Amino acid sequence: MKDKVFRISTVPISLNLLLKGQLRYLNDFYDITAISGPGLDLDEVKIREGVNTHPIRINRNIHLLNDIISLIKLYLYFRKHKPLIVHSITPKAGLLSMIAAKLAFVPIRVHTFTGLIFPTSSGFLKYLLINLDRLLCFCATNIYPEGEGVKRDLKSYKITNKPLKIIANGNVNGIDTNFFDSNLFSLGDNSKLKKELAIQPNDFVFIFVGRLVGDKGINELIAAFKKLQSTSSFTFQLSLILVGPLEPLLDPLEQKTVEEINNNKNIISVGFKSDIRPYLSISDILIFPSYREGFPNVVLQAGAMGLPCIVTDINGCNEIIKEGENGWIIPSKDEDAILNSMRNCILKKNRTTIKKSNIRNMIKIKYQQKLVWNAILNEYENLIKK
Repeated sequence: MKDKVFRISTVPISLNLLLKGQLRYLNDFYDITAISGPGLDLDEVKIREGVNTHPIRINRNIHLLNDIISLIKLYLYFRKHKPLIVHSITPKAGLLSMIAAKLAFVPIRVHTFTGLIFPTSSGFLKYLLINLDRLLCFCATNIYPEGEGVKRDLKSYKITNKPLKIIANGNVNGIDTNFFDSNLFSLGDNSKLKKELAIQPNDFVFIFVGRLVGDKGINELIAAFKKLQSTSSFTFQLSLILVGPLEPLLDPLEQKTVEEINNNKNIISVGFKSDIRPYLSISDILIFPSYREGFPNVVLQAGAMGLPCIVTDINGCNEIIKEGENGWIIPSKDEDAILNSMRNCILKKNRTTIKKSNIRNMIKIKYQQKLVWNAILNEYENLIKK
């Protein structure tokens, strides 16, 4: 009989997207159960990955009564099924599952920090988040930051004295470079999609992929793009594709930003897409002006497609991007920096000075998916031996 491993996230889309393929791989060696809030994404995980699933609703925001209910449900489920390992990957699920697992005497309690909220918070909220992460680490037996930046923050804020180990080269799942490959899309495919989006064949196309919220830098990006349009005298048009959902209830965009997205015909907002590859394939530059990240998948995905990236100098992004080799790094929350970087990419024709094959190879060498999966499997085996 295989040992039981529970993989936990707050919402099911995290398991569905962030751990795609990994759960099926690990299920060959362990009896994997995926736990998160209920939803179609959890159903998809069960079918695609071939693993057990169990829904337990967990609030993303702090809600004391609901959090206590979720904690009790996790504890009772752990006590009943007695897993050898509980491994969480998102903040609220991490906190509740590590407390529940400790109370239920689960021997190996693992949390991967995929990103930190408190470094960009302030006041009482920052104090609260720091202490909640300290409680999480106290209850866990093993802590894994997703990258060097997250590791530095955990140390500098004295979140834990426990050893901090980065698995492989960072990133929670690695990249399937056979899937993210621009060669899978023909010129005909690209031309068809551009026509559908009313993008001219010679347009210079920027793309952003992610949630359309304030802390992803969308307000600054839209303002910079508007200025770039009004001050440019290029013989071709500029287009900006936004791939991702608008979230008006969580960190909403400024009203003027929403209006510009709706009214500017060269800003094409396509909403959430389960497959972002066609949109990356027709683009020249990924621009990712986020305020904070752990280790952003989209930068890896764009790199695997051979796309150079403009990113902010934040955790994860500044580990993936090497200035001038596979992209450019700019300060966060800086509209002028975004504007200047976008303009330089066009004026200096940087889309042709960096070879797509070099960008792709940099991702393949460090972040190939099987490399990450094997490293996680080896880590489980080492923890069990200890």
